[in-house]
Amino acid sequence: MTLLRDEDLTAAFDHAARGYDALVAANPGYHAHLRRSVRRLGLPGSGAGLRLLDLGCGTGASTAALRAVLPAAHITAVDASAGMLRRAAAKPWADEVTFVRAPAERLAEAGVTGPFDAVFAAYLLRNVADPDAVLTAVRDLLVAGGRLGVHEYTLSGRRVDRAVWSLVCRGLVQPVASALGDGGLYRHLWRSVIEFDTVERFAARVRAAGFERVRALPLPGWQTGITHTFVARRAERAR
Repeated sequence: MTLLRDEDLTAAFDHAARGYDALVAANPGYHAHLRRSVRRLGLPGSGAGLRLLDLGCGTGASTAALRAVLPAAHITAVDASAGMLRRAAAKPWADEVTFVRAPAERLAEAGVTGPFDAVFAAYLLRNVADPDAVLTAVRDLLVAGGRLGVHEYTLSGRRVDRAVWSLVCRGLVQPVASALGDGGLYRHLWRSVIEFDTVERFAARVRAAGFERVRALPLPGWQTGITHTFVARRAERAR
């Protein structure tokens, strides 16, 4: 099996949008982990006066996490999938939340220009064709010293974590997704994680894109060693 890319991946997310919230809700700690990753950004207070970019918002789970932790911030939530975005936008939101359809690689074409005080990207970067280009574009959208938060499946490199990931995907996730007609997307999910960066490699990728104070922080529960929060800052002096 080859990984889905670009239009095929977007179409797969469009199709899966109807059952996506139910599937992720079955993942223990899914929403709590997103909120934990947002808190790790270390942004002050309620977020009043801050502009945040939620890159790859899907059906709005990451947007809800940002709202829960930083309820006064202005949030621009972006996704390439029309189906996912419709699900997200249909939920009740405050006026401070705006949804925009755009691929992560073409934000400027959709009018997403910044500057932002922070960018949060959950489960996104292993799905783009050129994560380095996206990280560089994100850096340029941030104010000097602006925060980056990435919440992503990045294996530790230990065999046991790879084995747990494969067991969960093949034994639980893929059978349910296949019954819903979305088996192809969730086979992509399994393989995309297996083939993506380890946690150390991704942290190095973030540094190479022009970020400093890069930290990789584990998440608890069954995802320890499988999912991590990466936090970093754009250098005070742009490169």
